[in-house]
This record gives sequence, C-alpha cells and structure tokens, in this order.
Amino acid sequence: MDFLHILITAPVSILVLFLLSKLIGNKQMANLNLFDYINGITIGSIAAEMATNGFDIFLECLFALVIYAGAVILLSYLSQKSVVLRRLFTGRTVVLYDMGKIYKRNFMTAKIDMNEFLSTLRNKGYFCLDDIETVYLEENGQIFVLPKKCKSPVTASDLKIHVDRARPEIVVISDGKIFEKNLKCTGNNLQWLKTRLKQQGKQQNEVFLAVCRNKNELKIYDVSDKQDINDPFE
Repeated sequence: MDFLHILITAPVSILVLFLLSKLIGNKQMANLNLFDYINGITIGSIAAEMATNGFDIFLECLFALVIYAGAVILLSYLSQKSVVLRRLFTGRTVVLYDMGKIYKRNFMTAKIDMNEFLSTLRNKGYFCLDDIETVYLEENGQIFVLPKKCKSPVTASDLKIHVDRARPEIVVISDGKIFEKNLKCTGNNLQWLKTRLKQQGKQQNEVFLAVCRNKNELKIYDVSDKQDINDPFE
C-alpha cells in the first residue's frame, strides 16, 4: 500500500467531501429519508475510493464525485419545484391511524407491522390507542403522534394565563471574550454590558459564560475549578 499516496489523497478527499456536503445542504445531518441515505452512502464510497486507490484513478473519482454531487443538487432543486418528483425521490407522509381506524394498506406500504407500531407508541408514552387522534409516518421513517385534545398536556392558553414571549438566550461573553455582534443583536452596547457586570461585581476576564435573557437580563453562570469525582449515574 502506498502510504505516501494516502497521506496526500485522504486530506484532499476529505476537503472535497466537506465542500460538496456544504453545497448539498444539511439534510445529510438530519433524519434521512431513503433518497438522502443513498446519496450519503454513494458519495462517501466515492470519497473512500479517492483516498485509498492509486493516483491514476484519483482524478476519475474526483470527477465522478463532482458529477454525482451535481446530480444530487439538481434533483433536490427539481423536487422542490415539483410535488410529483418530491414524492418520487423522498416519499410522502402516510396516515397509519386516524379517529379509531387503522389503515392496513398504509401499514403494508410502510413495511411496518403492528408490534413495531405499538412499541413505537409506547416509547412515545402512549399505551392506549383511545388516547390518540392520528398517527403519521413521515417520509424519513419517523412516526409522529397527535393525541386527542382531552389527552394533550395543559398549556398556558388553556388556563388563560398570559406568558412572556419565549426567546433563546444569546451568548454575549464566552471564556472572557465579548461577542459584540451578539450584544448588538440584543439591542445593547458595551456600556450596558459593563454596567451590568459592575452591578454583579464581575470583571470581563472572570466570566466564563454570560447570556442575555428575556426582559434584557444579563445572566452570568458560575464556574468551579474543582473536579467533581462523583459518578451521578452509578
């Protein structure tokens, strides 16, 4: 085996695979449908051939990889424009159970038996079909359950309680470094941050993590340098 060849071609194949994956999109990292699964396997196989075979077929593999990725991008674009092609390449959502009825033909189409179906429902916390309104099988193979309204968790709107709008925490300081763009997104500036740090008796270089919460609140998380040797899952 030519180790020098692998030392050169392996990083190149990784770089090409990374760039093409960025062009194809992040669907490869999400729950895969059948089409995405086949694409991932094929592109990965071609990249492996690039890294392990001789220089004489390196360019051939590279050309095949680019052509295949281009075809995937084209088919993905066409599937976005055509419902027929989208259903052909990625499949479609099917109803397995709805309003007390089990759709046997859809079970056969989805290649799911009743034991697997009921086991999936139990894993999702549903032990009785009477508690369920509808069950869908998505094109990526995931089963989603819509419970009956009377069995759904109580929400604030059910109780007619007003709650503030939920917003994600925005990191403004990490390991002593201020993220000015994030700070600007919160509608604040450096002077606001310095004032809040002073109010809490903290210096910038002492803060490992600080975030901006709802209601313009600066939250600083405490950090310990001690090592916790306990095993919480023992």
